[in-house]
Amino acid sequence: MPQVQIEGVDLELVRKNIRTIRLTVYAPDGRVRAAVPLRMPLESIQQFVVARRAWIRKHQATFAARQPAPQLRYEDNETHYYQGRGYALRLLPAVGRPQVILREEQGQLELHLPPGNTAETRAALLAAWYRARLKEQVPVLLQQWQPVVGAQAAEWGVKQMKTRWGTCNTRARRIWLNLELIKRPPQCLAYVVVHELVHLHERLHNARFWGFMDQFMPDWRQHKAELNQVALTPAMHPDAD
Repeated sequence: MPQVQIEGVDLELVRKNIRTIRLTVYAPDGRVRAAVPLRMPLESIQQFVVARRAWIRKHQATFAARQPAPQLRYEDNETHYYQGRGYALRLLPAVGRPQVILREEQGQLELHLPPGNTAETRAALLAAWYRARLKEQVPVLLQQWQPVVGAQAAEWGVKQMKTRWGTCNTRARRIWLNLELIKRPPQCLAYVVVHELVHLHERLHNARFWGFMDQFMPDWRQHKAELNQVALTPAMHPDAD
């Protein structure tokens, strides 16, 4: 992929069969990618990037300021998060089948597993528990927010994503939510659900889109800022994007 530098901004330049420039800054390292129309002259691309330079630097600074994701080992007393609260992991021998038990009052997440288990086994068990909890909560949020937004998703799903909290296929009316959202406070999950539902009205992140967000969830900026404080946690077995 061609690498170019425009007024101090390093970016990947990709020519595609599109009508307008699509500029993206990626977490966690602030990598910049510009998808541009096939026949657009370099001068026009340079003008566009220069005009958006402050926007690029702002997003790169946001990513640089994020707390790094912890390197999890799934060991006893290691801190793991659920709905914004940290819990101490407890590894206990399984009496029956492997299971996860949340002890809210004690501030503990118990993993009950047979002896000789591995970190990969413990990670998979906890991920399955996280996925089940998220799948319990999403239908409730959709029932609450779809009438408010005035848009209904035809399908939704959960998967591990490396760079996004959620995505929306507007043509299929399909929403995907990042499994990592189950670790963040509940209002952050609600924000992403609303965000993706609003994409069913407006595909782009433009003034119309953010106007809808102001209308449907006036405090969305607070929840977005809270999500931006942390980097996405790398999964041991990420789903395919």
